[in-house]
Amino acid sequence: MTTSDPNIDQAVTEWLRDNTNRLRTLDPADEDFSDLEPLREIVGDARVVSIGESTHRVHEFYQLRHRVVRFLVTQLGFGGFVMESGFAEGFAVNDWVLGGAGDLTALLHDGITYRMGRCAEMREQLEWMRAYNASHDRKVRFYGMDVPDSSASALPAVKVVLSLLDDVDTAYAQVVRTSLLPLFDYLPADRSGRAWAAPALQAYMALEPAVRFELTARIGAMVERLQAMRVVYSELADADRVDRVYRCAATARHMDAFLSAMADGATRTYQGANIRDAAMAENIEWILQREDRIIVGAANGHIQRWPFWAPPIVNDKLTMVGQHLAASLGDQMVVIATCFGGGTLWLHRPIPGGAPGHTEVFVEDVAALPDDTLDALMSGAGVPLHLLDLRQVPSTVADRFTKTTSIMNGGQPQPIDPRAAFDAVVFIDSITPWHAFPTA
Repeated sequence: MTTSDPNIDQAVTEWLRDNTNRLRTLDPADEDFSDLEPLREIVGDARVVSIGESTHRVHEFYQLRHRVVRFLVTQLGFGGFVMESGFAEGFAVNDWVLGGAGDLTALLHDGITYRMGRCAEMREQLEWMRAYNASHDRKVRFYGMDVPDSSASALPAVKVVLSLLDDVDTAYAQVVRTSLLPLFDYLPADRSGRAWAAPALQAYMALEPAVRFELTARIGAMVERLQAMRVVYSELADADRVDRVYRCAATARHMDAFLSAMADGATRTYQGANIRDAAMAENIEWILQREDRIIVGAANGHIQRWPFWAPPIVNDKLTMVGQHLAASLGDQMVVIATCFGGGTLWLHRPIPGGAPGHTEVFVEDVAALPDDTLDALMSGAGVPLHLLDLRQVPSTVADRFTKTTSIMNGGQPQPIDPRAAFDAVVFIDSITPWHAFPTA
């Protein structure tokens, strides 16, 4: 905890009360967007608007994101919603929101990774997207941007590649089926636990180096062949499909590199690289070749224009999606963070003596906020729900913002310079757990 100057804090509190944009509701179904109109000026002509969440599985963050998505789609013409979820898995979700067949419950389980689709809030957003598309010529599409299989393996992306090869390159499809797919047999059969990715990662780490190297070599060879054969494949199948599948293949290679770096960690003599966020940024760049304007939904830590580190757990300063995109997009990207004043977190922990990857759910009240967090600063305004354009902070109160050196990441503060990392922030006074499905 830091000790603040009460005179300075009072001046900031008064400025915040006078200058924040008070939001009327978080209800996505409320179509009176007058309280969101300040976003029109904040967004301007930006092609990318990133909406963060300071922790996952929070009802209010899902609601805010959904409502902002509706505003940006219906009022500002945005055409793509991009989520911190598997890139390869996301195409099945997109087919559904565009009116295709499929079971939404299954898509919420399997089409959105990290189990982040398994809630009523995500169901409502996808149902709205499908309904919107049914009544509008200009469609809104769904994309994942992340590496596959909840960052546990490249297998889902490889299977997407194989589905194309079966149609355009049957001989090579057989090579992949007989020489690459069996290398994934190390993956645990039980995927039912909330933390099933943990034993999957442990199983990868336990592989003999020769097996890991073969995985890397065969995935790399597959990607190179797709690149070399794109012209031929596009004569045999829809060119757009070939392009999507090649992007899935490239993401499979990123996933393999992510795992390989983990295996090398114990002996590494150089600073680690954040391959996952680099892959997500690359996928967003690909999406921007297809969409004029997109909304990105992810953790604050991914979208920030600032390195991520969280000592003593993460001591290297990692380059995040927001930094990659800032380098290529400049002011064509707007980053909106979220913070909160208190409430209850939805968490899970290993079951003592339980099966690997199986956890039990519990809730935990948020502790008192450290004084140096953006959350505590925004809470001081006494406005339960509001939006602040951080770019408009005047010099008269800037010193207090400079002394704000962290933001809450769940129950823990994370180092950050908020005005360098974000363009705007939404404050929610109290958060509650998402409305999870029983199997979440």
